[in-house]
Order: sequence, then C-alpha cells, then structure tokens
Amino acid sequence: MPHDGQDRPAEQALLADLLTLTEAALGPVEAVTEAARTALAARVTEEGRVSGRLVEAEQHAAHGLAWLATYAQALRQMQAWAGRLTEQGKFGEIEQLILQIAFGEYLAQIAGGIPMSQGEIVRLPELGVSSEAHHAFYSDAVTALIRGGNTPAARARLVALMREQVANVTLGATGLDDELEMIREQFRRFALDRVEPNAHDWHLKDQLIPMEIIEEMAELGVFGLTIPEEFGGFGLSKASMCVVSEELSRGYIGVGSLGTRSEIAAELILCGGTDDQKAHWLPKIASGEILPTAVFTEPNTGSDLGALRTRAVKAGDSYEVTGNKTWITHAARAHVMTLLARTDPETTDYKGLSMFLAEKTPGTEDTPFPTPGMTGGEIEVLGYRGMKEYELGFDKFAVPAENLLGGVEGQGFKQLMQTFESARIQTAARAIGVAQSALDVSMRYAEDRKQFGKPLIAFPRVADKLAMMAVEIMVARQLTYFAAWEKDHDRRCDLEAGMAKLLGARVAWAAADNGLQIHGGNGFALEYTISRILCDARILNIFEGAAEIQAQVIARRVLG
Repeated sequence: MPHDGQDRPAEQALLADLLTLTEAALGPVEAVTEAARTALAARVTEEGRVSGRLVEAEQHAAHGLAWLATYAQALRQMQAWAGRLTEQGKFGEIEQLILQIAFGEYLAQIAGGIPMSQGEIVRLPELGVSSEAHHAFYSDAVTALIRGGNTPAARARLVALMREQVANVTLGATGLDDELEMIREQFRRFALDRVEPNAHDWHLKDQLIPMEIIEEMAELGVFGLTIPEEFGGFGLSKASMCVVSEELSRGYIGVGSLGTRSEIAAELILCGGTDDQKAHWLPKIASGEILPTAVFTEPNTGSDLGALRTRAVKAGDSYEVTGNKTWITHAARAHVMTLLARTDPETTDYKGLSMFLAEKTPGTEDTPFPTPGMTGGEIEVLGYRGMKEYELGFDKFAVPAENLLGGVEGQGFKQLMQTFESARIQTAARAIGVAQSALDVSMRYAEDRKQFGKPLIAFPRVADKLAMMAVEIMVARQLTYFAAWEKDHDRRCDLEAGMAKLLGARVAWAAADNGLQIHGGNGFALEYTISRILCDARILNIFEGAAEIQAQVIARRVLG
C-alpha cells in the first residue's frame, strides 16, 4: 500500500490490511452519526415529536446531520463495493487506492468539518456531539486511515495508474455484472461517435439536440429502458438506467437528460395510471413515438409544490387549465405534458392537486407552441441547453377528462412523490456522467499542456485534483448504484436516492470547477469544453430538489 513516509509504524502496519481497517472504521462512523442524531433530536423534539419549526430553526445542524449520514452511507457502500470486488478477484491496486483515499478523506472531513457548500462547513460540535463522543471517534482504524489513507504518495500512485489506462474507459471496476457493463460499453460508443463530437457546438449555438440523435436513442431503447415488456419496453432495472444515464451524460448532459422526461412520465403512469392509460401511453413513450415533458414548477413557488396555483376546472367532458408554469424542459417539442394543477379551488395545499396527461402539438422553430390555449417563451440559460427551458401560460387549455391520471382528482401530489425516488437516482447518475466528463477532458489537457518544460499532470497539485475527481466519482457511483439496487428490490429508497443526488451533485460541481482550474485561463474561454461542463454541472445542485431541500428531507428521515 502506498503511504506517507512520515506515518508512524503503527499506522503503516494497520494499512497493510486495508479491508479489515476500513471495516473497523465503519463502527466509529456509525457511532458518531448516532450521537449527532440523538443530540439534534433532543433539540428539535417538542411534545414527543420532531417539530418542523424547530428543525427549520436548527437548519444548519439539521442539514449537517444529513451530510454526515450521507457520508456514513457512502463509506458503507464503498466497503460493500470493495468486498464484492474481492470475491470476484477484481480488487486491484487502482481499487485499493480509491478505497483508502476515500476513507482517509471522508473520515478526516467527518472529524474536522464536512463542506455542505463552498462557504458552509458543518462540524461535529455544532451537531451536539460531545467531546467524549468526538474523542471516541478516533479509534486506531480511523486514526490510521486519516493519517495514512489520503496521502500525497497514494494520490500520485493513483494518477500514475490513471495515465496508463486506455482512454475513455471507466477508471476502476464498478462492481456491476457483465450485462450492465455491456450496456455501458454500447452507450459509451454511441456517446463517443454521435454525441461528444457535436455537444459543444450544440451548446455554443444554443441549439436543440437534433431529432436524428433522438431517433437513434429511441432505436437503442433509451426511452423504454425500464418500462415493462408488456407495454413495449425492455423491462430492465433502475441500475441499467443509471449506467445509460451516466454514459449519455458523460457525452452531454442534455442527451443524458432526454431519458429523464420519459422516465418520469412512465413512472407516473405505471404507478398512478388506469389500465387504459397504461396501454395507450406507455408503448408510445417506450418507442419514442411521443416525447413527454414534466410541467410542475410555477413562478414564485419553486420547491413548494403544495402552493401551486394553476387550476383545472371541469367543463363537461374536459378540464380547462389556466395558470402559469416555468422551467419546463423540452416543452416545445413535447407531445404530452405531465401537468400538475389544482382541481379543488377550496384547498391551498397539496391535497387539492391532480395530475393530467395533457396532449399538445409539437412546435417548430417559428411556432414553438401552436396548440390553442397555451403560450410559451424561452428562458435563456447558462448551460443544460440541448432541450431548452420555457415559461408556459395556459388560458382555458383543454384536457380531456379521460386524461386525468388515475381517473380520480386530488391524487396528483401523491402520484408525483412516487416518482421522486427514480428521478433522483437518475439525476445522481447524470451527475456522475458530468463529473466523469470533467475528469476526461481535464486528464487529456493536463497530459497535453506543457508548462516549465513538463506536462501539467507532473505537478502534484494538478495530479491531486485529478486523483480526488476519480475517487469521489467512484464514491458517488457506488451510492447511486445502491439506491438503484434498493429500488429494483421494491424497497423504499427515498433516503438513499436523496443521498445519492445530494453527494453526486456536489461531486459533479467540484470536478467541473477543479477541471476548469487545471485548464487555467483557457478554461474560461468558450471554445474549451470544460467551460460548458462547468455550466452544465451547476444545475445539478438545483433541479430535482435543491441541495438545501434535499438535505432537509434527509434530515427529517434520519431524525424520524
């Protein structure tokens, strides 16, 4: 094992058996997480129940607990990954280095402060962890990994091995089965051939992804990936969705996100639709015959979906929809909108909301919204450009009553909540793809760019950035795959999906930001791909639940 030459002999000896060491470190992580949970619970409990008011008052600590619990789960999944690879005989030097660096870094952050964002660090005393519990965290295993896990020598060796890898492969064994890796290879080839050569041009010109690319994706089965075979899909796992989303987003987040719209629509229909709705809509979504879009968010409501004001009034055999929506992705081209509106005007919360499968005519460049009763305007954005964002206005827009999802009013919010697990898992996978893209282009640039007579990658702080990108990508990947595995086994996984999305988005932003730093001034030039990746990465911390909302949800679950 590589280690710091100044490590004490005891730490060097402990590092000799890495898996035993990392396994031993999990106990103290669990203990300090429980200590934090217990201490914070005492501060936010009122009359025997966790109080939303008190949780909000203690928001910094509550969100810090969410991050601590996310780190604990991430380390558990890294240990499980290493165990699987050991059984398969695939736990090689690269994987060992990734594991030891991950544990060394995350344990050190738990001990000294976890970054929730660039300027927000949460520390154990702020969570109410006592000095005794904090001291107990420093077991022999934890201390050895903090001192000898993430060392300059370990990072340098990892980067040396990265430089020997074949370009465009995934660094380190993922732990997935051969079938999923074959799927990965297929979509990596598609991204390399059809997406990466064109993505930056689409971004710079702010163009929609060409329909021929969407048609090719449909032929590859992207839109029917997880739809059951009886409805024209492939009936594959959420894990396969992760792999496909990851590789397509590695090519371009816009392409990787095209499948999200179909995933959300299909999940809504599968979970809440009538038999007739499933039979009618799912085969068309699976084949790519129709493109859906999600129409939920409104101006001035953001994440507060219960406050939606768009209303749907029953008028004979139809509903008339009136109101405004915003941040609607790929709206002009879509054939059907999963549209959330208020059907009970007496309500002011989520209970009066219903979901509709609202059909519309796809627009053209000259006439983006030709359907009577609706108008729209483009929102110009920094990144995430391939599908475009829109504001929509509805004025007595007609939706047949038979297109009320499930046929019963007032179920819209509940139906939407059922999709959040899959949506957040898919978003975490997209984040991994974006982070991997940042690593890909930064690695190439650091090899090619010469300064002071040698390539940038020869400088330790440049190499350090690349090493940490690779390590954190694997951490986020394993957390995401675990959430998908839970979903595939019909277990509630809103907590795990939220954790994967929370960490994955931060990893993507860190990778893009560090990648641009490696590029120096050139990274700030629009002609360089990393400038696009930085813009694309930034949205991941916002959509499908902003990081703060995500942390709030995780904290409430952890607190019980």
